[in-house]
Amino acid sequence: MLELPEALVLAGQINERARGRRVVRAEAGGTPHRFAFFQGEPAWYPRLLEGRRLEEAQAYGGRVELRLEDSRLDLSDGVNLRWLAPGARRPDRRQLLLELDDGAALVASVQMYGALLAFPAGAIDDNFYYRVAREKPSPLSGDFDESYFGGLWAQARPGLSAKAFLAAEQRIPGLGNGCLQDVLFRAGVHPKRRLETLRETERTRLFHSVKNTLREMADQGGRDTEKDLMGQSGGYQTYLSAKTWRGACPFCGRAIIRQAYLGGNVYFCIRCQPLEG
Repeated sequence: MLELPEALVLAGQINERARGRRVVRAEAGGTPHRFAFFQGEPAWYPRLLEGRRLEEAQAYGGRVELRLEDSRLDLSDGVNLRWLAPGARRPDRRQLLLELDDGAALVASVQMYGALLAFPAGAIDDNFYYRVAREKPSPLSGDFDESYFGGLWAQARPGLSAKAFLAAEQRIPGLGNGCLQDVLFRAGVHPKRRLETLRETERTRLFHSVKNTLREMADQGGRDTEKDLMGQSGGYQTYLSAKTWRGACPFCGRAIIRQAYLGGNVYFCIRCQPLEG
């Protein structure tokens, strides 16, 4: 699923490949999908997008926004976006297609769920997920400092788990259950560990792990569990993920544990990430 590192990578690749190109044809809702969400009717998308020049793509949290003159196209996590070269076959199954004036195309498909929102600029401020991704500082920015992190901590319930604190309620937009695994592992914090049991030094270590892990993921082209605009896997090799959990902990050699928790799987090493402090 699209999270902050992958959103940054996609935005950069879109700018490299398609900035300045004009949309000559737009198609939305080509393949029906119960959990592909549009802003209004998909039939309206051509009038919003066709003829517009792609000025810039930007990442906000785990979302990618395309600025198309007076229109916007916002893509959420769960949306797979690919660039297709001129003459390349367009996939039959798709939720969005943008044909560009150089013969290339951008095509989007939805896995489990995802939002593909086209709207006039400034016309979607009532969407909570869209708004909060823009209002809150990115973990990779200077505004997301230890003081800001401490403020989030102070506002959270003491009995909240580390996973719930980091990856729920949009406290840190773009940090989801995927990136969470390595953030916690590198900080030595169990995903079920309650905030009230963490010492000050552990909280500081967790803060730096959020910043450093997400930065490494972004700088290395995203996680190896995700695909970029060209369909290539990211270069960041995950420590804990669906790809690695059957192996041994890279630090101590113990088995990696997988458990269902809070709406998704968590992975951890019981020695390196003890549940009790």
